[in-house]
Amino acid sequence: MIPHPIQVFAFKQLQFGMKVAAKILDFRQPELFTGPGSSLQLCDHIVGTGVTKLLLVSDEFLLKIGMLAPMIDRLESGGVAVSLYTGVLPDPAIEQVEAGLAVLKENGCAAVLAVGGGSSIDAAKMIAARARNPHSVALMGGLMRVIIPPLPLYAVPTTAGTGSEATIGAVISDPANSRKFVVMDPKLVPQAAALDGALMTGLPAPGTIATGMDALTHSIEAYLSVNATEKTDAEALAATKLIMENLPEVVKNGNNLEARQRMAIAAYKAGVAITTAGIGWVHSISHNFGALYHLPHGYLNAIILPRVLDLYRPVHQARLADLARVSGIEGTDEAALADAFIAKVRALNVEFGIPTQLDKLQVSDIPQIVERAMDETHWNYAVPVYMDKAETESMVRDMLPV
Repeated sequence: MIPHPIQVFAFKQLQFGMKVAAKILDFRQPELFTGPGSSLQLCDHIVGTGVTKLLLVSDEFLLKIGMLAPMIDRLESGGVAVSLYTGVLPDPAIEQVEAGLAVLKENGCAAVLAVGGGSSIDAAKMIAARARNPHSVALMGGLMRVIIPPLPLYAVPTTAGTGSEATIGAVISDPANSRKFVVMDPKLVPQAAALDGALMTGLPAPGTIATGMDALTHSIEAYLSVNATEKTDAEALAATKLIMENLPEVVKNGNNLEARQRMAIAAYKAGVAITTAGIGWVHSISHNFGALYHLPHGYLNAIILPRVLDLYRPVHQARLADLARVSGIEGTDEAALADAFIAKVRALNVEFGIPTQLDKLQVSDIPQIVERAMDETHWNYAVPVYMDKAETESMVRDMLPV
């Protein structure tokens, strides 16, 4: 379908405005502690702020395996009373944010520490925001709707995936309406974060794959964004290189501490890149798959990613060639390099056992997925190609089980 000239003009103006905003805005990054044991250094930093009551947001599994205990001991030995909310589940829902908020208020907590994957960090962001903002989580969905700055927020990621410790975003589920929505506001960036690769060595291969492919998607979508800048390009290319070099290794050998630490840095860099450059079609479709089928976000990203790269191939040959070079692909012909990079992404999916089709996808769900993915992407994400309804539907239908 050929877009109307007015639509083309409108999208070009949108892209220009996004590009200008990306160059002007300089989003704050968290104070960073890195390396094995850095999670305890972050605890010492929190003690130094003078806070006396803190809410630790995590999940029951990390509590059960004892991962939280050293951090709790370190904080309490410094005079910080720690209250726990460990009710976070994958794809955190509005109800979990409100439950965590209740614990925070009951115990008079003045700061929030998130320990876990992207779900825990996103939930903690919104708990900290709700503590200061009277309006509902749902009303904060979209751009710049966190009116009052959240409580001080700190993050310790235990997966190398979402980069939420560096981003302005939080993804929240609304089960009542079978949807996910994104809250995007610079106020959600944590004050400080710890990249402690030692906490990631026990992550099983499936989780390592899903989170790693999420980080790779972030770096790629940031580099191919209309909002890309010199700064985001540097972060995105560095993240892509680190992931391509280290993700296969940590999948095979999860106890390789050095590779785990490099993956933690890669996920953070990719998070920094998307904070300014943004995400795109892979995420908007993945969010809507996830809301319906409750599969790991990074796993869904991996299924969608090659198809979106095919979409961008005609307009982003040179940039795809750049991604190929940092991924270790040699050559001088840009067209061949671009094709080779897309082929490498597909080869990674094969290596990791990620299918090309989505078994749970139902024909009856496609109209809703298409409508919501388009609503999320158009006017929000600086993608190089805006698909119309027919094009979006065609891409989604291509993922139906055969």
